[in-house]
Amino acid sequence: MKAGSGTGRRASFKERYSLYVNRNPRRAVLMMILFLNLVLFLTGALVISALAPASLKHRGFWPSVYYTVSMILDPGNMALVVEDLSDAGVAVIIACIAIIILGMIIFTGAIIGYVTNYISNFIEAADSGDRKLEISGHTIILNWNSRASEIVNDMLYSDEAEKVVVLVQSGRDAVEQEIRDRISDTLQREKETLEREARKKGFGRMDVNDFVARYRTRNRLTVIVREGDTYSIQKLNDISIKKAKAVILLGQQEKSGACPAGIRDESEGKGNSSLLKTLIQVAELTGLEDSWDNQKVIVEVEDPWTMQLVSRVIEHKESHGKSYIVPVSVDHILGQILSQFSIMPELNLVYDELFSNKGAAFYSEPTDYDKSNQSYIEAYFPEHRDAVPLTSFTGKSGKQFYYMAREASAISKTRKAPADHAPITVRLNKNFWLEKRNIIILGHNSKIHSIIDGFNAFRGEWNFRDPELIEHYRTSEILDIEIIDTKEHLEQFNYFAELPYVRYAVAADIYDREIITDAINQYIDHHEGDTSILVLSDDTDPREDQDAAVMTYLIYLRDIVRMRKEKDPDFDPESIDVIYEILDPKNYDIIRSYSAENVIISNRYISKMVTQISEKEEMYEFYNDILTYDQEDSDVYTSKELYVKKAHRFFEEIPGPCTAAQLIRAVYEAAPDDNKTVVLGYVSPGAKMVLFDGWQDETRVELTERDKLIVFTKH
Repeated sequence: MKAGSGTGRRASFKERYSLYVNRNPRRAVLMMILFLNLVLFLTGALVISALAPASLKHRGFWPSVYYTVSMILDPGNMALVVEDLSDAGVAVIIACIAIIILGMIIFTGAIIGYVTNYISNFIEAADSGDRKLEISGHTIILNWNSRASEIVNDMLYSDEAEKVVVLVQSGRDAVEQEIRDRISDTLQREKETLEREARKKGFGRMDVNDFVARYRTRNRLTVIVREGDTYSIQKLNDISIKKAKAVILLGQQEKSGACPAGIRDESEGKGNSSLLKTLIQVAELTGLEDSWDNQKVIVEVEDPWTMQLVSRVIEHKESHGKSYIVPVSVDHILGQILSQFSIMPELNLVYDELFSNKGAAFYSEPTDYDKSNQSYIEAYFPEHRDAVPLTSFTGKSGKQFYYMAREASAISKTRKAPADHAPITVRLNKNFWLEKRNIIILGHNSKIHSIIDGFNAFRGEWNFRDPELIEHYRTSEILDIEIIDTKEHLEQFNYFAELPYVRYAVAADIYDREIITDAINQYIDHHEGDTSILVLSDDTDPREDQDAAVMTYLIYLRDIVRMRKEKDPDFDPESIDVIYEILDPKNYDIIRSYSAENVIISNRYISKMVTQISEKEEMYEFYNDILTYDQEDSDVYTSKELYVKKAHRFFEEIPGPCTAAQLIRAVYEAAPDDNKTVVLGYVSPGAKMVLFDGWQDETRVELTERDKLIVFTKH
């Protein structure tokens, strides 16, 4: 029994030692190094002390420890020790040499090796993202797709220094390279733009450099990319998710083209269960007691199934959670935007700036004003002339009023009208109605359902009801659309037969040049007024093939315009508004080089909206409203949208030269109380846009019959 007990005790010690080494290998190695060095010091001291002659002044154990340590740290000290112990003979020299050799191995070599390995592991851990990141007030991006780099890029224009942490399942190097390329391109463009502005102001070469140095975009953006499991609570805690100001959950990454063309993943379009799993983890962590208050969680949702379950998560978390979860319906928003651009192509210019942090933008401020929006705006106008008040919404964080301005500080800035700027009077066309819209759609994408929803909503609000308009256009339909697409896709939608405003559906492959050009020419010849052509990029194509069809259509359309101009010198090229949708930002410059002005990088709109919502979730309600028309056949208009209206039809008589401040206030005063209208700017021929985002009394306005007003109104 005793022998067994002894064996049991030895086994228990080995087991504890083995577990300790496996749990803490670095600590075990360090303890072993310290133990061996301690043994070396003590043994060396005992040897030297034993060999020391009786006549030595510094004899004894502790002086011998000093001799030992000094030789290990500096072998040159051996001569001093031998000299001091010279009466002891050769034995002292041999002992000193042995101590130095052992010291070099056990002390110097082991310590240097351990420290070097520790530093190497420290760098490797930091580089691989295994070390906890001590950070707060940052934005976290989970997953990566084609919209992500634009989210990061738009933060360059933030008024504050931004910190972004990206956590991806794999491909960190590629993500870092994409971010570097995008930011570098932006900074270079900003520098070139500022240099042009400086030269226009007449600055010399040195002055230009000084101008750019002072006014260029300040790169106050810090981006850290980590690789790991986005479902892991440890990984999420390692990037300080509880202290983040916003968490952005991105949707699925586009297919890389590994599958053969035309073959799609069976799970594609059926929902995103992995996104839901990540959201549940994130919502749990951001809802804990020790997390920051009012964190924003923005979720990109790309299908109805996922949206339903995200809504259920929101319902559960809102009852006791501390964070705001905002779902952004990607396809719905892009569909609404593309339909609006087809109807009013100039809105692309407007949204491109206003949905971004660069230049003019939408802002919101909390307000306790309990009267109507009209009374608030009328009280705001006299002394606030740097921001344009729009409307208010009451949401989770209370009542917010929304503005258009160049920067947030402009909202509270006060100025009085110059003495020589008396108010003006304008007369609005009380019977104004948008004219018939002629639209051609080339190609398709996954958002076609949402584009049709946008057309249906617009048609419901704006279809002709006045007998005179119906008689003039010989139809009550305000939309007249031709769709040119592949036979397979048209058959999938039954040639859009259920849509009364789709008058023509032409089956043509991208290579059927004559069929396509003949269909477009015939449509233009048989329709009065301007024609909008929306060219869609198929986002289901392999990534390397995306935008290829758009570039082909670009060549076809350029030839159509050129040949029509040759045939009729009086033909106005601006009567054909072409909107090119592309997916890859790298193709933007290529298409613009062909004089294509109205180019949409559709994913960027989602990115810009997500960026603004991550900074202030109140913007979600505002965006949702301006992208949605009123209910079908409604005579009471509640939803406000941005419209582009022809000046000569909007006014009974175009006003004379004035300031932006005078025009804004005159139009608001002249508009009926049930449809107050705010002017944000105007678009001139050649797609030249002016927004009233600065000091309004300093902006001169001289409208012509070809100008179009940008207005915020219910109808």
